[in-house]
Amino acid sequence: MTINVGDSIPFVRLATMGAEGKEDLSTDDLFKGKKVVIFGLPGAFTPTCSEKHLPGYIELYEAFEAVGVDAIACIAVNDAHVMLAWAEQLGANGLIDLFADSRYMFSDALGLTTDMGPVLGIRAARSALIVNDGIITHFFKEKPKAFEVSDAKSLLSVVSH
Repeated sequence: MTINVGDSIPFVRLATMGAEGKEDLSTDDLFKGKKVVIFGLPGAFTPTCSEKHLPGYIELYEAFEAVGVDAIACIAVNDAHVMLAWAEQLGANGLIDLFADSRYMFSDALGLTTDMGPVLGIRAARSALIVNDGIITHFFKEKPKAFEVSDAKSLLSVVSH
């Protein structure tokens, strides 16, 4: 399946680490009645993801908030413990919601899985979406090995207009 602007976010359950431990949240819970920027990336602790992708959203968090974005969510094919450790290391806690798509059900439902070979395996393709009340209003997917359309500055320019 390939997603398109105007499509509803598919219903899946994603994992995150909360105060009480691992929490499973539905996409309905996450996106209903909210304007959310979602960015997908291949994996926590990988070079571009750790040096550019997530840090860009952390840096521009207040700017997104100022233009009416209710939440920023990061999705990666990792487990919830890895996502928590990565959020803590980069200072994303309280700013960016990091969700584990460990079985890549969300990424697959969006048509965003990619095989990154024997080391990383099946991962989420680098991408970004803007979702308003569960409906995809903007969608950007990077070409392989590119980082040009899913970065924080690019998405901020879209939601600011």
